[in-house]
Amino acid sequence: MAVYLFDSSAIVKRYVQESGTGWVQGLAHPRSGNLIYLARITAVEVCGAIARRRRAGTIPPPDATASLARFRLDLAQEYLVLEITPSLLADAMRLADTHELRAYDAVQLAAALKLNGRWLAAGMSGITLVSADQDLNTAAGAEGLLVEDPNRHP
Repeated sequence: MAVYLFDSSAIVKRYVQESGTGWVQGLAHPRSGNLIYLARITAVEVCGAIARRRRAGTIPPPDATASLARFRLDLAQEYLVLEITPSLLADAMRLADTHELRAYDAVQLAAALKLNGRWLAAGMSGITLVSADQDLNTAAGAEGLLVEDPNRHP
């Protein structure tokens, strides 16, 4: 069993066909035995990403509706959700400044670091952040996190 925190750029690949989709689907499939965490904000980001693709015409409306329904079901049944707390937001503010990250990327990084700290404190191995965002991946690596980019697994 491995533990992953997916940001929106990575988990959306489970619902929208693009580079890395097969790899993400395998990693996130319930039979894989992996634990998949999402920060609470990821739900908003995934819905926005799919809606933008629908508006742009890269996803037909019925496919977008089906993808959103699958994501909502998986969110309720499969994923472990990290809540956004004032403490996590304070950490995100520091990380945004230190690494010059976009706001939600800083929140994703703060969530990954918090989760990693919990697992290490429990005597377990660390978690892996899964993200297709290069700025976030660079910052996460600088913070000592293991990182996987699904775009490297076409």
